[in-house]
Amino acid sequence: MARSGAAASLGLGCFLLLWGAAAGGAGPVVEVELGETARIKCNVSSPGESNYDEINWFYIDRQIPKRVFQEDTEYKGRVEMEDFTLVIRRVTLQDTRTFKCQVKAGSSVVAETQTQLHVYKTPEPPEIQVNDAGISVTSHEIPKIAVCISKNGFPAPNITWYKNSSLLWQDEKQVNIQSTLTKESSGLYTVSSTLYAHVSREDRQSRYHCQLSYRLLGADQTVASEKVTVTVFYPTEKLRLEVQAPQPEVQEGEEVTLRCEGDGNPPPEYTLLKVKDQQEEELPSSNGVLTLPKVRKEDSGQYMCRTLDLDSMATLDATAELSVNYLEGIKITPEGPVQLQEGDALALTCDARGSKPLEFRWKKEKKGKLLGKSRQLKLSNVTHESSGSYSCEVAVAGVPGLAHSRQVYVGVHGKPQISAKDSLVPVQQNEMVTLTCKAAALPEPTITWTVSGKVQNHSDHHRALSNLTVQVTSELLRSGVTCTATNKFGSSNHHIKLQLRTTPTPPPAGNTTAEPIKKERKSQESKGVIIVAVIVCILVIAVLGAVLYFLHKKGKIPCGRTGKQDITRPDARKEEIVVEVKSDKLPEEAGLLQGANGEKRPAGDQAEKYIDLRN
Repeated sequence: MARSGAAASLGLGCFLLLWGAAAGGAGPVVEVELGETARIKCNVSSPGESNYDEINWFYIDRQIPKRVFQEDTEYKGRVEMEDFTLVIRRVTLQDTRTFKCQVKAGSSVVAETQTQLHVYKTPEPPEIQVNDAGISVTSHEIPKIAVCISKNGFPAPNITWYKNSSLLWQDEKQVNIQSTLTKESSGLYTVSSTLYAHVSREDRQSRYHCQLSYRLLGADQTVASEKVTVTVFYPTEKLRLEVQAPQPEVQEGEEVTLRCEGDGNPPPEYTLLKVKDQQEEELPSSNGVLTLPKVRKEDSGQYMCRTLDLDSMATLDATAELSVNYLEGIKITPEGPVQLQEGDALALTCDARGSKPLEFRWKKEKKGKLLGKSRQLKLSNVTHESSGSYSCEVAVAGVPGLAHSRQVYVGVHGKPQISAKDSLVPVQQNEMVTLTCKAAALPEPTITWTVSGKVQNHSDHHRALSNLTVQVTSELLRSGVTCTATNKFGSSNHHIKLQLRTTPTPPPAGNTTAEPIKKERKSQESKGVIIVAVIVCILVIAVLGAVLYFLHKKGKIPCGRTGKQDITRPDARKEEIVVEVKSDKLPEEAGLLQGANGEKRPAGDQAEKYIDLRN
């Protein structure tokens, strides 16, 4: 039995040695973050029924194996073993070392494996600090661009530099990179890198950044900083003088700014001058900026901007031409007002001065029809319609908005002209109509009427208008109405004929019109009823009077003083018998009986009717 047990132990040992040799070599690597728990497996195993005496764990300290599970080691209270796995809690940076697993069967070591434990700490993101003092392109020494710092990493990371996303390499003449590595008291590393490089004018827009590189869990990791630009100082090579105005063609009265601009950084000091007769006059500008609030034609000319580069002591000049467009001295000959007779001729001449060729436009009134585009406007065989204001608009060619105008009044003297369309006006008997007469002439005419009535006159700009309000009578229907317009050069008249209309249609519109006074329909119906009643009463009285007169002639009615019935009449005509009929008329009918001037007719016409009963 002892022999068989020894044989079994020898077989197990051979198996473990063979497995360990196959799994050995450089040994596996376990990575764990600082402060976490590390699990290191003992990469040996045996069949379930195999026997072994013990498994021991060692750590290598200065190439000397030391037992992990001892009372006086640094792992006390932090380690335990789960089956074949060594568990280390709260790992520290000092735990970065080699651990060895040893399997023994009796007094013989049957298997050993080694495992590398790597403890890491992810570094803080890189911080970049740019040189904010600025860098000159003329610097002889390689200037500092920026500093990149990353803290608290383990193991120590690496820093690289980029310009416009292109990797920068160490170059003693153009690029110099200096790095420092600091181990903190915690055992973590802080890495710092400073970039030195020459710059050019184009680098004013270059963007720099640093990148942090470290290895973690068997893979390369990178973190980039923010991208920064550096202030680059360079001398002025190009200089220009700019004329700033609301529009390309400068006009008098506009605000104009003269501004010197160079491509140097920082901008140099500028001097603004005006060149006149080959003489340079310095202007009171604010570092090369001059504002003219209301520019004048006298401000036209050549201006110069000058600067002195303090590094190279070179002088640069730039010039610009200011042309101020103007329009002045516009006048019309003859100046006016111009007085003409009908049939005369007239030539109006327009003159002005401008910075460029002038364009002319003649109109009657400002917004009237275009009459001509030359400097002179000729009028021939003038009539009263030729009277009015003539406008000459002058514009500077090629300068939008630069235009002025002037007017002259022309008056044509002559006899009045009556404007009328209708000479026949439909009316109704006894209605009130308003007739209108218009006339124009210079001097201003006076309008009169051939009949009396209420007259209203108006005048405006040598035009006269007269309204006549009159009642339509039989005589007016026969004679008609004539209006006459008169001034010192003669007179003109227009006859208006009135005609009864059969249908109550409104009169046609025109310059000479009849305007009936409108009545309410109800008022017209009341008037008709009253008229019918009056006619019936008159007929009854006439019949009664005839009967009485017949009886009187036959002697049937006594004529004595005591019994005679006397139907009276006015004293002057006692041989005539008159019957007086009184009628209480409605207000509407009374209104129709008013006179042409709005006054009431005589009482006899309104309230009394006399009927002559003579044979």
